[in-house]
Order: sequence, then structure tokens, then C-alpha cells
Amino acid sequence: MTKQSARPSRKSPHVWGDIKILPGQSAEVSLAVTESYSSLTIPIPIVVQRGSEEGPVGFITAALHGDEINGTGIIRSLIRDQQLNLLRGTLILVPVLNILGFERHSRYLPDRRDLNRCFPGSMRGSLAHRMAKIIFEEIVARCDFGIDLHTAAVRRTNFPNVRAEMTNPKVAQLAESFGCEVILDSKGPPGSLRREATARGCPVIILEAGEIWKVEPAVVDFGVKGILSLLSGQGMIEQATPPPAYRLILDHTQWIRASKGGFLRFHVSPGDLVRKGAPLATYTTLTGKETGVINAPHHAMVLGMTTLPCITPGDPICHLGMIPDRFEEVQQLRAEAADDNLHDRLIKDLSTNVRVVEPSESRP
Repeated sequence: MTKQSARPSRKSPHVWGDIKILPGQSAEVSLAVTESYSSLTIPIPIVVQRGSEEGPVGFITAALHGDEINGTGIIRSLIRDQQLNLLRGTLILVPVLNILGFERHSRYLPDRRDLNRCFPGSMRGSLAHRMAKIIFEEIVARCDFGIDLHTAAVRRTNFPNVRAEMTNPKVAQLAESFGCEVILDSKGPPGSLRREATARGCPVIILEAGEIWKVEPAVVDFGVKGILSLLSGQGMIEQATPPPAYRLILDHTQWIRASKGGFLRFHVSPGDLVRKGAPLATYTTLTGKETGVINAPHHAMVLGMTTLPCITPGDPICHLGMIPDRFEEVQQLRAEAADDNLHDRLIKDLSTNVRVVEPSESRP
């Protein structure tokens, strides 16, 4: 079990300044996270929903990287979703954490720092560290668990996967109850919200899905479904949720990088299963002449990939989750679950920005 340090001092999740949320109520509040150049206070909007009965307190956050707004769409859908009947406990819903990055359509803060490498923060530090400290004390410190929603970085897309420290039983329970087919077992980088919150006794998982600058309908549906499943597992709502058709817990992934420059012809989509030796992409010149093929080094699942076909040596092309021992089993389970419309929609929608062709096609 992961050694945990002491929890931050606990604040009431039901009292925000002069606003008190009573059982069965919800309210929109704001949290001042910094000030502008003109000395104006800059707040982030938060919706607090409280069930009629006591229970766990959880946060759901998005846009910690300001350009990753699929999670914003998921939380907006939850806020307006009449099916979210919270019976027990409290939810703290934050559509945008990094409000300064969000306003600039940027992953980073104006001081060029990554807010998700600055937790738990410090009021004596940089802008990023000060914002992280306020978020940690005002949101994390009120909660028993958290879900942080992310997308791939710029010019990439991710097939939905949960990332969680599976050696921590509380984190593992959250990850499994989310109902995602793919879980990446990792603690997260130092200074990240999920790693630092978990280390202080508030277990957190993240969902990685889709692209930046978009609210993708299939990703929103997947995220809402997973969150409702997790809340059901926490006893906060009453909703029957079927388990996923299969589950992969991966601890070995690899980014396949370009060995030469050129223009790629892709042969796989996010979420595809690929056999060892299967072609992932073909290198071509600008006029379409083939100059080489990139092959899968192992049986794997395509967790993510570039959406930009123009590459130079060293550029990331495909993020593979290695499954050498379970490939045939997962392939069979997928075939048996062929009527899973959401799964098919995800693969189709996430590949809309990638032209995928059969390796035998000769035209550029």
C-alpha cells in the first residue's frame, strides 16, 4: 500500500463564504484563484450538489490544462443532466480549473508553467504554485475522492483510458467502478493533482479521452457513463451499470516515434488492437513515394496517436499499451460485444481527423 501523508485540514463542503448548501440542495459558487493585471479578482465557477443523506464528498474537475475541454463538456452535461439524482453525499463540480489557460486556449498559465506540476502549491511561489495551493486547500481538502478529466496533448488524440495508482486499494476501487475498459497503472508525475491529492489521503483518478479544443459527443457520453458508474459504486446514486465487456490493466506502454521525416499514411485508429509486426503507418514523401513502414513491436492496443501526418525524426506517432498475454482473449471479448454502440462510436469519432487506409493501398 502506498504510504500517505496527513490530510490537509478539512473544510466543510457545504459552506462557501456566505453560501450554505442544505441537504437536497445545489448551488453555484465561485472561488477566487488569482488577480488580473488590473487587480480584478479572477474566480472559477463551481457547482456544489448535496444529496438528502450524508455520504462521501467528491470533486470532478476539468481543464486543469486550459485547452483540454472535453471534460468541461462532460461536467456541463452532468450539471444539466436530470438523471443525476444525487441521494447521498456531495459533489463539487468544477468545469474549468485553469481559467487563465482556458481564456487563452492554452495548456499553460501566462507564466508558462504547467499548473498540473505545481501541487500541492505554495502561497510564496509562482502564479502556478499559488493557484495550486488555493485549489488544493479549497477543493481537495474538502473531499474524500476525486475525478480529474483530461485529453491528449496538442496534435494528438487518446482512446478513453483511466489512469490510477492501482497499488492503492482506494484508488483501485475508484478506477474499477468507473467501468472503463482500459486502466493505466501509474502514480502520475510529481506535482500532479492526482498524485499529490492521493498522497494526502484523497484518492484521485483521471480520465484521458479525445483531443484538445473540442467537446466530442462520444467522449462526453463515455465520461458521463463512467462517472455515474463510479458514483453508484460510492453509494451516492442508485443506478444499475453493466460492467465493461473486458478490462485491461496496463503497466507497460510505449510511444512509437518516427525514425525519419515525411508524410504518414496511417493504418490504425485510436482503440484498435494490433498484432506484433502489423503496420501502424507508412512513411511517404510529399509526392506519395513510400520510404518505409512503422510496425508494432508487440501485440498491443492503440491508446493514442498523432493527428498530424507531417513528422520529423523523433516525433511521437502511436501510444501503444502492450498486451502480449491477453491479445486473443481481448479480441474475442470485443467480438462478442460487437453491439456496443458507444465503443464503436468512440473509435469512429476519434479517427475523424486521421485518414486510415489499408497498408496495400498505393495512393497517397
